[in-house]
Amino acid sequence: MFRKILLAAGAASVLVLAACGGSSGKSDESSGSAAASKLIVIITPSPDNVFFKAEQDAASAEAKKLGYETLVLSHDDDPTKQSQEIDTAISRKAAAIILDNAGADASVTAIQRAKDAKIPTFLVDREINKTGVAVAQIVSNNAQGAGLGGTEFAKLMGNKGEYAELTGKATDTNAGVRSQGYHGVLDQYPDLKMVAQQSANWDQAEALSKTQTILQAHPTIKGIIAGNDTMALGAFAAVQAAKKNIIVVGFDGSPDVVSSILKDGIKATVLQPASKISEMAVDQADAYIKSGKADQPEKQSVDCVLVNPDNAKSVSNFSVTGS
Repeated sequence: MFRKILLAAGAASVLVLAACGGSSGKSDESSGSAAASKLIVIITPSPDNVFFKAEQDAASAEAKKLGYETLVLSHDDDPTKQSQEIDTAISRKAAAIILDNAGADASVTAIQRAKDAKIPTFLVDREINKTGVAVAQIVSNNAQGAGLGGTEFAKLMGNKGEYAELTGKATDTNAGVRSQGYHGVLDQYPDLKMVAQQSANWDQAEALSKTQTILQAHPTIKGIIAGNDTMALGAFAAVQAAKKNIIVVGFDGSPDVVSSILKDGIKATVLQPASKISEMAVDQADAYIKSGKADQPEKQSVDCVLVNPDNAKSVSNFSVTGS
């Protein structure tokens, strides 16, 4: 009977009914599901660090380009805060989570909770100590990058002399991988002697303080190699304050360190392509949302690039133009 009335009403009535979304209960349900699937939640450490800001900006821009809404959050390397933010993503029925996590072990439970809620998580920059929980773990090839950094540092040191190392957070797998990568090169040179190794927890102020202490205890050191650029900047500030000529090498490819290299300050860094990795995560999330399955292996790595005075002018926003 409804069909007869609708036909009698003419084409105009059909158009009005369609515009009001009254075609069927099934379509209404589908529309609600589509709306939920249009949100991608992006969670990283604090954007006060330009590396993580680049991650956020690249992921958000790529998601919006693909037609998604975004919610960008920061966990400040606090696993409890991260857990709350993942719960927010779950309550908002997000289509996917892009996450630079707050701890290789501490993050597993929250990511599993998202998986149980049928929300896929795509990790960037930092891995977790479990597979099969996140859909993807896309990271810089930290071992390869550290090999580049260690080789350049040894060359700058002339393969001899005393040096110190600043390492990152012990809970972050990147810290250990980079340190091992450095030593895979540096330990081959018997005349290179590490006289101090301390964690500055990826922090600039802590790196400055730790370096000041190291310089007092070891006034004859020739170089400092740091696990990231933030610590390298802190170390270099301490070196400048002490008016010493000490080689400093970092890891990240941050704009501040690239600028310092161009001014003959910090000598080198290892660029990890933060923007590219974040875009890859969003593209893979989009493919997963549309197909219901991953189109890439879970563990993925992207090679790093050495940055020194030879190519620093071509570096912008964690990428090398022409590379």
